[in-house]
Amino acid sequence: MQIVAIIPARYSSTRFPGKPLADLAGKPMIQHVYEQTIKASLVTRAIVATDDTRIADAIHQIGGEAIMTKTTHETGTDRLAEVAYGLEADIVVNVQGDEPLIAPAMIDEAIEPFINNKELKMGTLKTRVKCLHDFLSPNVVKVVTDNAGYALYFSRSPLPFFRDKWQDLKDDAFASGRLLCYKHVGLYVYQRNFLLEYAAMPQTFLEISEKLEQLRALENGIRIRVVETDFDSIGVDTPEDLNKAKEKMKQGKS
Repeated sequence: MQIVAIIPARYSSTRFPGKPLADLAGKPMIQHVYEQTIKASLVTRAIVATDDTRIADAIHQIGGEAIMTKTTHETGTDRLAEVAYGLEADIVVNVQGDEPLIAPAMIDEAIEPFINNKELKMGTLKTRVKCLHDFLSPNVVKVVTDNAGYALYFSRSPLPFFRDKWQDLKDDAFASGRLLCYKHVGLYVYQRNFLLEYAAMPQTFLEISEKLEQLRALENGIRIRVVETDFDSIGVDTPEDLNKAKEKMKQGKS
């Protein structure tokens, strides 16, 4: 089975222009993402998909693979699909280019269900919410799943709503698991052929409302397998997030 990880990385960003090349412990952030991705045991090939030669050059300098893509893509999925169209692959993994601390084991965990279930079209990860801030923050996407581990819904709103326990919304209630909910980890696994179909689907009402691409799949009746992971990561959207990643990296080395 050919499993290709693609890391979309664009230079322009409203909140943090040039963030793929931001320095993190002496390396461009995109290099950290690439190096973590190629450590995943189930990944047979890793590619950075970018619209900027500076990002491609940073990957080529370390002997990695980068492919130039159109500058007109509105989403990372569109960029992913452009590269996937020219690939011979069974499975395509979308590793976010702003996740420099992603654990290679997380990537393997998301891929594993596809090894024995050929019917799966799309998969992702979830991890427990452990603090009130994350539960209430619209920047932290929450997910609820059914008993078989398939997504019911993703939202920026608190999800689920603890009607009878709203007064118990405290950090320790989440950390202890007394109030159980999950945040979505933005790593996706696709059957290659489905990815091409998915990218061609028109945007949907809920997707546009929540600004969450994965809702397009749910609105079209696609089941998304969601694997729970004990790992967590830090998505870098702002310079402040980069500082958090630097601190976490220092703690890991201490």
